[in-house]
Amino acid sequence: MTPPPTGLFRHADFRRFWAADTVSQAGAAVTLVALPLVAVGTLDATPFEAGLLVAFEYLAFLLIGLPAGAWVDQVRQRPVMIAADVVRAVLLFSVPVASWLDALTLPQLYAVAFGMSVCTAFFDVAHGSYLPHLVADEQLVAANVRIEAGRSTVQVGGPGAGGALVGALTAPVALAVDVLSFGLSALLLGRIRRSGARSTARPGARPGAALRTEIAEGLRFVLGDRLLRAVTLTAAVSNLCGTIGASMLMVLLVGELHLSPFLCGLVFTAEAVGGLVGSLLTGSAVLWLLAVPLFRADGRFALAVLLQALGWVLFMTFKITSVAFRQRLCPKPLLGRMTATVRFLVWGVMPIGALIGGVLGQSLGVRQALWAGALGELLAVLPVLCSPLRRMRELPDAPAEPAPRPLTGAAAG
Repeated sequence: MTPPPTGLFRHADFRRFWAADTVSQAGAAVTLVALPLVAVGTLDATPFEAGLLVAFEYLAFLLIGLPAGAWVDQVRQRPVMIAADVVRAVLLFSVPVASWLDALTLPQLYAVAFGMSVCTAFFDVAHGSYLPHLVADEQLVAANVRIEAGRSTVQVGGPGAGGALVGALTAPVALAVDVLSFGLSALLLGRIRRSGARSTARPGARPGAALRTEIAEGLRFVLGDRLLRAVTLTAAVSNLCGTIGASMLMVLLVGELHLSPFLCGLVFTAEAVGGLVGSLLTGSAVLWLLAVPLFRADGRFALAVLLQALGWVLFMTFKITSVAFRQRLCPKPLLGRMTATVRFLVWGVMPIGALIGGVLGQSLGVRQALWAGALGELLAVLPVLCSPLRRMRELPDAPAEPAPRPLTGAAAG
């Protein structure tokens, strides 16, 4: 499908929304390299401790992902995103401060990672729910393409810059760049005029509905729709197995190959280049599998980086299409709960994958953990291949309104 010419960058509120996201992602690209380097390079974390750090970075999606969606559906989304940006900036700033005071420890890194994951859980649900209120339905694919292209563009230079900053300033100090990015993102979001809609005002809403009832509606919608269920399961399997390897990648690059911070950043830069190409193609696991044996401290490293980038071309094409598919299929009053349910299922498996990666890396070896993750990713394609999505060429439209009562039994099927 080809996104229609929509003039999105003449849409002032979308322009600010896009700029806020892009700035935030630029800082996050630096943190992607700097935070694990703090653990592995500065604090000498073991493979299991490094995997535990990655687990804390995603743990909130498993613990509070579902209630976060039900709550976000009852408030305006923009203030939630602003508050999340501010709190993340404060949490991240504590790392360089503790380093300057010579008091930095792994438990503090775990606490910061978990606190940021809580904020990110609320921010991402609000972000996904807010965009369909900001642009028209026919603009969603184009808007998602522009957002992902902006993210990937800044991430191309971000990890390499992060590696250079770590080399020049040390990893804890480099994190201060992300602190500034979260602050600027909050300022840009504050300038958007439209604050988003409260879904409690939707027709047929039940005042004072129990939180578990709201959560159940989101679960029923995602798991009761055959197409949405297939996309979600594919992403969940991919994230579970992908995180097994990703949690050990920095341990391999720094702890075993002893590569410089800049070369470590180059690996993530290659992923971002692949992501940029994928976002522009909207319109992988095998490649990642081929890259594993080539991560060596010699000329084979360049080919491994290339394969890593090509894998992300395919992944980003799937990601952008699936996000637009979910947003277009879902009635607006259910957007928060739908997004939270998908995040719970798709990102909630990531701390489990990180723990598995840490255990495998500690007991069998870091490279063996990477092999396990890459092999497991081959299974991710099965849910989509076994669904009608394999033959579809157009996205379905959302119903005008959600069903007035929760569906049960055969009706849910």
